[in-house]
Amino acid sequence: MAQVDSSLELFWIFAAAALPAAAAAQLGVRSPVNGLQARTFGIWTLLSSVIRCLCAIDIHNKTLYHITLWTFLLALGHFLSELFVFGTAAPTIGVLAPLMVASFSILGMLVGLRYLEVEPVSRQKKRN
Repeated sequence: MAQVDSSLELFWIFAAAALPAAAAAQLGVRSPVNGLQARTFGIWTLLSSVIRCLCAIDIHNKTLYHITLWTFLLALGHFLSELFVFGTAAPTIGVLAPLMVASFSILGMLVGLRYLEVEPVSRQKKRN
């Protein structure tokens, strides 16, 4: 699940970086977000995607699993605060989709947390 989320995030990083800037330039509309803020958010999303891909590769690494869980918690907190605390985001698909991805990912990772405690059986032990 984390690997699919990361692939989608990478797609949206590049799409969000290119499309709104070009559309705004065509329409002559000024964005409330400056370039530095957009790049910082893009780097944060890229970093989260890398962490989530690494967790998908090494799912039994407890430290990496907890860090990945925290990336989803931080993303959920960020979007909820923008929606309800600061009021800078409207409840559109662009905000609701990351909220749903983060929420379902957190639930899935919390369920998987109890299976993380069980050590994987090595291939050597399986053969004996």
